[in-house]
Amino acid sequence: MPEFLLNVQGTIHTISTPWVMGIINCTPDSFYAESRKNTVDSAVAQAEKMIHEGARILDLGAYSSRPGADHVSETEEWNRLEAILPAIQKLIAGRPDVLLSVDTFRSEVANNALKAGVHIVNDISGGKMDEKMYEVVAAHRCPYIMMHMQGTPQTMQNNPTYNHVTQDIVAFFSEKLPALHAMGIHDTIVDVGFGFGKTLEHNYQLLRELQAFQLLGRPILSGVSRKSMIYKALNTSADESLNGTTALHMAALMGGTQILRVHDVKEAVETITLFNHLYPEGAPQLLQPWER
Repeated sequence: MPEFLLNVQGTIHTISTPWVMGIINCTPDSFYAESRKNTVDSAVAQAEKMIHEGARILDLGAYSSRPGADHVSETEEWNRLEAILPAIQKLIAGRPDVLLSVDTFRSEVANNALKAGVHIVNDISGGKMDEKMYEVVAAHRCPYIMMHMQGTPQTMQNNPTYNHVTQDIVAFFSEKLPALHAMGIHDTIVDVGFGFGKTLEHNYQLLRELQAFQLLGRPILSGVSRKSMIYKALNTSADESLNGTTALHMAALMGGTQILRVHDVKEAVETITLFNHLYPEGAPQLLQPWER
């Protein structure tokens, strides 16, 4: 597995084996009910559990991006985050191996969070929903997770269409990453955006062809945890999707994923441990369709 370096507030972190990012949603309506932590105590308890189980990043979100979720004002989003941040920061004090990310597409929320001590911006819109996001990230020189999404959270599943989903999204990142680099944003992470403006077929094609994104030369983050691409395929529910999530996590790791964004940290860490035993040199070099 290639090593990637992330400069976080002047400290270099090395991704030499896959990391786990734990999801903490301070929202009342995120798609997986167990991820909703609407009080300080519940958020801190979840963070403590995830750290104990091996999470390297805690991803704090206050705006539900599930299809059909209610729109939340910028003020409300920040108020939700501001309520839990001090307690979680106290929890990770003295733990330089644990990083905080803010899951937002709004530049002002990102700016407030970074000023408050958050380390990473996780932007589901890849900068398309707020033209000032890149300026904020560049000013703070923080790692930036750029996700691909077609449309907005309210419209993304209205007949998503691509010429070739993998090629189109590789082209999206190939255009955006040099522009970010020119602005001084070097610590980028790419997320293909499973479930964000993709059909079930698009999601599985992206997972099969995930290795193509290694050509970008940046760490790959994959977020498939308990998503509809699992429970629709299995005709179950998000609550019943842990086994399917684990199966797709192994597929994502084999495709070159460096960060798994998850609801269930313990199981994801175990999957990585087994993957490392299976492939101690990193993800296998699978033949691409045109090489077979």
